[in-house]
Amino acid sequence: MDAALSFCGRAPANAALQTHDCQGLAYVQNTARERNNVFAALMEAVKTHSLGQISHALYDVGGEYRRNM
Repeated sequence: MDAALSFCGRAPANAALQTHDCQGLAYVQNTARERNNVFAALMEAVKTHSLGQISHALYDVGGEYRRNM
C-alpha cells in the first residue's frame, strides 16, 4: 500500500481534474493481496485513476507475470 501512496503522491499534471486520495488504488491492491476477484475494485479505480496508475499498483502487488515453459 505504501508504494501506491508514494506513486500517487506526486503532483498531478492537472490538479483540477485529478483530485483523489488513492483509496481506489489501495482497494485494488488489498483485493489482489487477499486473492479475491479484482473486477469490482478495477471498475471503481478506473473512475479516478489512469491505466498506468492501476497497472503500477498491481505490479507492486504481484510483480511481472512469467509463463512457465
